[in-house]
Amino acid sequence: MRVAIARTMAEFSIDVYTNGLISGLRAVRPDWEIIELAPRSFDRSSSSFSLRVRKYYERFWCYPRKVKQQTADIFHIIEPCDAHLVYWLKQTGQPAIVTCHDLINFFHRDNLQGSVQLPLISRSAWLYAVKGMKYADRVIAVSHATAKDTTRILDIEPARISVIPNAVEAIFRPLPKVEVESFRDRQEIRAETFCLLNVGVNHPRKNISTILQAVAILVQKGLPIQFWKVGADFTNEQKDFIQTHNLSQWIKYFGKPKKSTLIQLYNAADVLVAPSLHEGFGITILEAMACGTPVITSNISAMPEVVGDAGILVNPNSATEIADAVMHLHKDSIYYKELIDKSLNRVKLFTWKKTAEQVAQVYEQLLTRRK
Repeated sequence: MRVAIARTMAEFSIDVYTNGLISGLRAVRPDWEIIELAPRSFDRSSSSFSLRVRKYYERFWCYPRKVKQQTADIFHIIEPCDAHLVYWLKQTGQPAIVTCHDLINFFHRDNLQGSVQLPLISRSAWLYAVKGMKYADRVIAVSHATAKDTTRILDIEPARISVIPNAVEAIFRPLPKVEVESFRDRQEIRAETFCLLNVGVNHPRKNISTILQAVAILVQKGLPIQFWKVGADFTNEQKDFIQTHNLSQWIKYFGKPKKSTLIQLYNAADVLVAPSLHEGFGITILEAMACGTPVITSNISAMPEVVGDAGILVNPNSATEIADAVMHLHKDSIYYKELIDKSLNRVKLFTWKKTAEQVAQVYEQLLTRRK
């Protein structure tokens, strides 16, 4: 079988999915030919109007023509924002599958805040692209929550949707105790300090402001904590909150570290705090669990599917619940150890080989029906 993987413009989280899927497919179906297609990428941080025009030209004209000219048994479009490729593939009757990671922009329009210079055009283009999924032969949703959103918002019948979860890279694993202690020593973290970690962007749906409220509660109660933020920096409003409540000494921003440092951070932290308001999956939850770090996350959206019984689920709108969960883990060492063991067992369910095997079966079923 010849499979064409249609990548999106360079984006870290989607590249992780694409690379993991391709490596998994090559492992479980070594006799298949996997070809990779990709559009030209542009500097997303640039505010240049002409650059954005070139980006749209590449994305909606040049790249679709490139994909359409290929010959393959299956075309797998990796991201919903590239689902407009389905329109082009249908012109020649070529089978198309789209992976839907989330439809968050339908729920949180501020998810793109600050990332687009032409909001009306950008949203219209995004809607045009995403609605291409309605014409795909199959849709792969990374969680049941995303599958339900896809049916409800785009009116795609459940029979055409396969739920196949993301996986975690094998490099995320528990590190030797001596390495973890050395890392904490370099950060001048005392042994008794209970470190909270959050990894990722800082869109409003990530709920960082509520985490800061929980940090304020924990500091007031005298818990020896430090909150580590990795990824996007705090907003000006959040920095004002930190200063107003005198929290600076309990908070540290690590920026955007390389992957080896990120693994050390997961291991050195005592708990991942990820009370997002909406996720299509929640890959940082898996990464933390794979490193043996307990997780506190939301009891809504896709997060319960990922964490199962291996973490603590809280109301993401309640800073008190988040703070109580941290205190529970800090005080109950037996329960803390139980969560570590459950986490390490649960992540065994999420490997790229298992994900790729399920995706390969979707390809095979589709081709069988078409024949």
